[in-house]
Amino acid sequence: MREERWLLCPLCGGKTRSRVRADTILFRYPLYCPKCRRETLVQVQQFHMTVLKEPDAKTQC
Repeated sequence: MREERWLLCPLCGGKTRSRVRADTILFRYPLYCPKCRRETLVQVQQFHMTVLKEPDAKTQC
């Protein structure tokens, strides 16, 4: 049986509803946390999670 882990929220540390295996690769995945009710864009590869920070939208002048 392969090892599975729950993804934890990078902001509050709470358990989310998503599970990953060691061979799972996620790019630009919108991770939602039911505890803090926020959505964070993450990248996951071999249980290592990286939070992606997108630039804010610029207004047209």
